[in-house]
Amino acid sequence: MTSETVVVKVGTSSVTTAEGSVDATILDAIARDVASLGATDRTVVVVTSGAITAGWTAVGAGRQRPSDAVTLQAVAAVGQPLLMDAWRNSFARHGLSVGQVLLAPHDFAHRGQYLHARATIAALVELGVVPIVNENDAVADEEIRYGDNDRLAALVANLVAADLLVLLTDTPGLLTADPRLDPEATLIEEVVAIDRELEAIAGASRSGVGSGGMASKLGAARLATWSGVETVIASAREPAVLERVVAREAGVGTRFVARRDRLSARKAWIAFAVPTVATLTINDGAVDALVRDGRSLLRVGVTGHSKPFDSGDALELLDVRGELVAKGLSRMSSDARDDGEVVAVHRDDMVVLKKP
Repeated sequence: MTSETVVVKVGTSSVTTAEGSVDATILDAIARDVASLGATDRTVVVVTSGAITAGWTAVGAGRQRPSDAVTLQAVAAVGQPLLMDAWRNSFARHGLSVGQVLLAPHDFAHRGQYLHARATIAALVELGVVPIVNENDAVADEEIRYGDNDRLAALVANLVAADLLVLLTDTPGLLTADPRLDPEATLIEEVVAIDRELEAIAGASRSGVGSGGMASKLGAARLATWSGVETVIASAREPAVLERVVAREAGVGTRFVARRDRLSARKAWIAFAVPTVATLTINDGAVDALVRDGRSLLRVGVTGHSKPFDSGDALELLDVRGELVAKGLSRMSSDARDDGEVVAVHRDDMVVLKKP
């Protein structure tokens, strides 16, 4: 990768028009910004939505959009090449080639696949090709798919050790209230910490075409900033939006400050990419050992678990009040009968998420 890496995610409501076709104007503007950033020694990875909407516009004949998983997957298979062709045309106008990267949850859950995906994106960048990432909607199991590309974008930002994640949507950023209900709503320009008040402000998507919303973007921002990636939510229709975000122009989007100490790639993978299999409840002594002393979790500190698990499974560690303390990979199974001094989760396989 080059000196600075930017991951930009474009939502369905921005990629497509009100009629459901691909919005070439938006794609052209983003391609122009990416070309401009590339000229300043920056790498840009694009995460796109819109395959299902574009596909249904092509084959739906004006009928109501389906909701069953199998039909939506088939529609995604129709829409994905249409979407990629539109991206290819837009970038070609600026002398750039694009490469399609379709990812599914298992590509992040399994360490080998995770490293392979990272190598593929790096190889595309080395070839001077702009990676265009989308979820593999046509084959992903509905029960395990991401459901929106905000989380996917945050995982990709972690995957490529990005410096900046830009979530482009149909609003200027995170506002103090819904502007359709409160005309006095204003833009929140900077967020240092995501708290319950911000979560209450963030609402669900009302565009009718995307599966994400502001709450989804807030979740992605939390994941990315914990990975050490600064995050900005901004409008896809803001002129030269990527250039202005990268230049840190005031008033362009909501900027989320990254955690000062970036997690290592492996720790970030454990914390955010590996699906949690079960939760362990740990006593206060174990909490102190993990949070204050940076020690491993011993079996004696475990007071209960939510469901059976095997060695190597990802576990969330909760205190007796149910608050998240850490996440890690188990070194024992739930039915182990070893003594209390056996290591349940080693500190090298653990990420402490609670502040001291």
